[in-house]
Amino acid sequence: MTSLRSFRARRLGAALAAPLLAAALGALTPSGAAAQSFNCGTNTAPDEQAICANHSLAQLDVKMATLYDVATHLSAMGARGDLQDQQRAWLARRQLCGADVGCIRTAYTTRIDALEAYLKGIYGRGPY
Repeated sequence: MTSLRSFRARRLGAALAAPLLAAALGALTPSGAAAQSFNCGTNTAPDEQAICANHSLAQLDVKMATLYDVATHLSAMGARGDLQDQQRAWLARRQLCGADVGCIRTAYTTRIDALEAYLKGIYGRGPY
């Protein structure tokens, strides 16, 4: 049983490696300086402008967007809807930060922690 779990964990890890590598490589390109979950050329919201102007916030945005993408792809349909609702609620809370970099950073670290915990629960059950 343990070896089967180990095999499943390695297989899941290999399946997740490609999207995570793509996100990491995207962050290293010149266009990777902009947040990738929205277009920095057309944003007008103060929180999005702050993210586009701050490299560390842009990196947090890429990490959060990648985790969210992986989570939505690994979730069952009912759970996926809940995850999407949570994401919309989180975006509304992030928007309340305005251009406050500290507030935005806290919002991202909180959301990233929540997504990592959610994915850890999925990883524990293994691939389906």
